[in-house]
Amino acid sequence: MSVVSRRRRLLVLAICCLSLLIVSLDNTVLNVALPTMQHELGASVSGMQWTIDAYTLVLASLLMLSGSTADRLGRRRIFTVGLVVFAIGSLLCSLAPGLEWLVVFRMVQAVGGSMLTPVAMSIITNTFTDPRERARAIGVWGGVVGISMAAGPVIGGLLVQSVGWRSIFWINVPIGALALFLTLRYVPESRAPRPRRVDVVGQLLVIALLGSLTYAIIQAPETGWTSAEILSFVLVAAASLASLVGYERRRREPLIDLRFFHSVPFSGATVTAVCAFAALGGFLFVNTLYLQNIRGLSAPDAGLYMLPMAGMTLVFAPLSGRLVAGRGPRLPLLLAGTATAASGLLFAAFDAESVTALLFTGYVLFGIGFGLVNAPITNTAVSGMPRAQAGVAAAVASTSRQVGQSLGVAVIGAVLAGGAHLGATRAAFLAAGRPAWWIVTGCGAGILLLGALTTGRWARATARRTAALFEDETARGQRRAGAES
Repeated sequence: MSVVSRRRRLLVLAICCLSLLIVSLDNTVLNVALPTMQHELGASVSGMQWTIDAYTLVLASLLMLSGSTADRLGRRRIFTVGLVVFAIGSLLCSLAPGLEWLVVFRMVQAVGGSMLTPVAMSIITNTFTDPRERARAIGVWGGVVGISMAAGPVIGGLLVQSVGWRSIFWINVPIGALALFLTLRYVPESRAPRPRRVDVVGQLLVIALLGSLTYAIIQAPETGWTSAEILSFVLVAAASLASLVGYERRRREPLIDLRFFHSVPFSGATVTAVCAFAALGGFLFVNTLYLQNIRGLSAPDAGLYMLPMAGMTLVFAPLSGRLVAGRGPRLPLLLAGTATAASGLLFAAFDAESVTALLFTGYVLFGIGFGLVNAPITNTAVSGMPRAQAGVAAAVASTSRQVGQSLGVAVIGAVLAGGAHLGATRAAFLAAGRPAWWIVTGCGAGILLLGALTTGRWARATARRTAALFEDETARGQRRAGAES
């Protein structure tokens, strides 16, 4: 990619952030609409889980394929296709005649979404080549998640109450059209000099792994953990994982290059992303049902209740980017883990739902933790890798986020299933929710521990050795190509 002016770089950042905004808004707006959809569609808790997880599963399954495809065919080209498919999927969701069709159309949305987040991050990485400038750009990128979390519940609540839940999907269409126009006009095209080949077998194994594991977790409360159906899906997941690891190790250009994980910071960022987004998925799922089904709040009021959390994310995400740029990822990760664990502990051990002041304190702490965690995850995932592999590295980080959110909704939804049905009493809901909050606390503790273990001198040395490994391979490939020509 040729060097572009600072003004052009900032414009590219704004366009990429616009794409993240519609993807993030879709999640936060949908969460507020879940209780209304549950009533109107007569859906169970597992039905509501599938409206979220059908999207995140397809997204997680295709992110790495989209990242490598963008590296090969052109990042702007794949990005524009993603915007079109996402907008079409959103329109179809608004027209869905029932829950089953809604789940199908959410999967269409996810196909488009898989071409947006990792490809946009790859565009940013290749546009902002200075490490400090890139860290600040990633901080702004993380701040967009905060904006969506702040605006999503309020916008979603107002739309659900005034127009209906179908309108929450309409807003993606004009925003997507604007992002498409700006992309075609201002975003320069870029490709990896030596992109990876398509790995069909690896892709199918990833889909089998994520799909079977999530199905087993969501359906187990209804079918039974020891039923033949659930055990067969668990067996498929285990076999898929073993086959994926074995196959990818032998393949010359795998879908998931396991050598990435030789870098301790990269591995830590991957697991941290799973922990952080599992906590987020569970947090939003539990609180949305609690505020509307148990406290009896309207959708707009529920959105307003969650503003302290969203507002803190909005404030601390760009601050985290500046901290990463100036001091590295260690401090924001330690603070993020501490705040997230403290938030979960308030609900798990001190019944924060029972006292409004404690409820809001828990929301504030969670918002601080989630706001701080995004920038170090993204920066660590892409900064230690050569820019030629930016699409794949960013896709692995994005996949970890979606896998985390999918598992968070699946696991915590399964825990809640006994007490979150329509008409559940307050006592039954709180009793069912307590183990869910211990899971969130554990996720926060995991972030804290990983932040301490993966940001030291030894960890940074493994990142340098991993980057050098890929750079040496790229140089050898370029020499071979030159000799053949």
